[in-house]
Amino acid sequence: MTASQESPGGVSVPPAWVRRPANLARAVTAELVERIVRGVHPSGTPLPPEPVLCETFGVSRTVVREAVKILQEKGLVQVRQGAGTMVTPSTSWDMLDELVLAATIDMDESLAILDDLVVTRRLLESDMAYLAARLAGEETIERLLALVDRMDELVDDHVTYADHDRAFHDVIMQASGNRIARAVVRALESQVINTARYMGDPQRAQCVASNQGHRRIYERIAAHDPEGASEAMFTHITEAWLVRRKASSAPVRLQR
Repeated sequence: MTASQESPGGVSVPPAWVRRPANLARAVTAELVERIVRGVHPSGTPLPPEPVLCETFGVSRTVVREAVKILQEKGLVQVRQGAGTMVTPSTSWDMLDELVLAATIDMDESLAILDDLVVTRRLLESDMAYLAARLAGEETIERLLALVDRMDELVDDHVTYADHDRAFHDVIMQASGNRIARAVVRALESQVINTARYMGDPQRAQCVASNQGHRRIYERIAAHDPEGASEAMFTHITEAWLVRRKASSAPVRLQR
């Protein structure tokens, strides 16, 4: 039984913390998020009572109560008078939350959650590319061209290429003026930027193909062609993700 496994029907197996965490409530929260997402505590069932959680994690009631409060803020549990702390359906979970999204990605062998993430990003960035093509000034267009040209030189250095790739997309998002959409995309990307299942194993050919997509987007924005820029972004994000995920045998759920 591994550190994060439990005995049937409870949380009697404590977490294998190498050293006692400085922030106990945060550590207990992270462990419980993982266990809820993995189905150790299924939706519609109560979390173990407070004394059991205290014993399991070796913490005080104050720490457990703080952790439960955080779980409630993330939408994973609901405290019901007389019924205890109930685990909520996954449809209530805050999927923009770092812990919830990370645990869901780790558990999802089908990659469906990453498909959903890409669809969300694609819709938002396509719209932002549309706006950028209408609003971008010469300075923005010059920055995009400089990034595209530089990425042509970086196709053998996928780490530095990825930094420039993100910068390219962010210039477009900023040019759109849509701060909410940009914040959502950046929040999603920040959760998966170091996830191998999302990033794949970049090769030179992948970087070359990716930057061809970037150049098409740049050309449509430089031409102040909103429809063309939106379509180029939509196609680029779709194709880049399909290439990254093709090693998986899971069916693709990408839909417009």
